[in-house]
Amino acid sequence: MTETYTPPKVWKWDKESGGRFANINRPIAGPTHDKELPRGEHPFQLYSLGTPNGVKVTVMFEELLAAGHKGAEYDAWLIDIGEGDQFSSGFVDVNPNSKIPALMDYSGQAPLRVFESGSILLHLAEKFGAFLPNDPAKRTEALNWLFWQMGSGPYLGGGFGHFYAYAPVKIEYAIDRFAMEVKRQLDVLDRRLADNRFLAGDDYTIADMAVWPWYGRLATGGAYGESATFLETESYKNVLRWEAEIAARPGVKRGNAVNKNSDDGKTIRERHSAADLDALKLD
Repeated sequence: MTETYTPPKVWKWDKESGGRFANINRPIAGPTHDKELPRGEHPFQLYSLGTPNGVKVTVMFEELLAAGHKGAEYDAWLIDIGEGDQFSSGFVDVNPNSKIPALMDYSGQAPLRVFESGSILLHLAEKFGAFLPNDPAKRTEALNWLFWQMGSGPYLGGGFGHFYAYAPVKIEYAIDRFAMEVKRQLDVLDRRLADNRFLAGDDYTIADMAVWPWYGRLATGGAYGESATFLETESYKNVLRWEAEIAARPGVKRGNAVNKNSDDGKTIRERHSAADLDALKLD
């Protein structure tokens, strides 16, 4: 934490050094307690939380349903990562990496686990033939941007977001390092969207669903306190245009309201039928 810090020859875990997340972070994998996951009546069982990675998947489900894919009905169960739900034996069986979201697909001949948000989006897109172009060139472009987000997101969340908003002390070097990288990423997006309606071109795809919860939220001031002002996100006009168009989609509004750990009357903790969302005022 100081300029004179010298790393020890062998790192040792200090439970007191984890800051805000010390109670759930640890250097080993595996479950901490036995608990089975609940299962609802629908073919897809989602175990998640309404963070950006979780929102990707609930948006995908709601977009599929809005497009008429009735087979995409799902149950969304809240996993409270602040309480360590992701370390239950049942959750670890679905995702050995103990990160949300995790999905069980019971729609086929045998149950199938799917983890990592990008993998879930791709799985559902291929299963329903939706939100991923059939044309090889357009499909590849959509996947380019999907995997761009998967590789870039940790710099935004675990890098900039952590050191700017959550770290127990403000470290100028770390904040400067990750602020520079996030602004570079926003510029990448802004340049792409200058001549393209969506990230893959004219088609709204799983790439937009993956990028929007992270970078759209950041650009409009919904992430990490005053970070939008700090990063001058109002200068990324094309990102803001794209963000607003996606935010206005009914499926996005519905998906963005699921698995939120609050009782504000505008969101729901769990989703087990369309009626759970119908009761909300999402406009």
